[in-house]
Amino acid sequence: MENAYVTLTIENKVGYIEFFHPNRNSMPSHVLSELEKTITEAGKNEAIQVIVLKSGGDRTFCAGASFNEVIAIENEASGKQFFMGFANVINAMRKCPKLIIGRVQGKTVGGGVGLAAATDYCLATQYASIRLSELSIGIGPFVIEPAVSRKIGVTAMSQMTIDAETFFTPQFAKDKGLYADVFETMETLDNAVKTLAEKLASYNPEALKEMKKVFWKDTEHWDTLLKERAEISGKLVLSEFTKKTLKRFR
Repeated sequence: MENAYVTLTIENKVGYIEFFHPNRNSMPSHVLSELEKTITEAGKNEAIQVIVLKSGGDRTFCAGASFNEVIAIENEASGKQFFMGFANVINAMRKCPKLIIGRVQGKTVGGGVGLAAATDYCLATQYASIRLSELSIGIGPFVIEPAVSRKIGVTAMSQMTIDAETFFTPQFAKDKGLYADVFETMETLDNAVKTLAEKLASYNPEALKEMKKVFWKDTEHWDTLLKERAEISGKLVLSEFTKKTLKRFR
């Protein structure tokens, strides 16, 4: 498990999309691009009725943006391009005609919270605490905010954004609606995900497709909105404050 990857495996009409990066499943541009492409392709694949989004390893679901890549950003155009990676993945999840179940096995930060929020139904373990750390490094969760606020409400999103250095518990995430359920072990999580996904895959695919449209009603403007948000992040990431702060984490 040394190299980053995105894979798609199909079992009993369920498409399991797994991403991995050796640095706590952080997301550099090439992983985001591959993830967007894989979600889009799975949405068109007639052998798949339901999608499960998961990550490799057992400690962290997703550490968010790749700090090393963020540090290397030198102008607004490349800054916007980097943050468009998250925008494109969220929009691919939103537009995907198949229901997407999130499987969150461990801690998730920043963009990772956005991915969890963009799933249609999300299950997690007791270790899956969440944090929106962006303000503490000089930017903000601009790109993922629409997905997060849509799922947990503006009040909870604001609380997490302002309390940027705190990990909020999986119970908090469940109470606010990010997680539908929380399990004690990865094994019980995986059993629950498999059972739910295969049950959904046995339902009328046309009904699932129509319900997906209902779930994402009034989000058609997100193509434009997330692009605008990526521009904001792309500018802020060039600030002296952010550059200095990120070097400490390198």
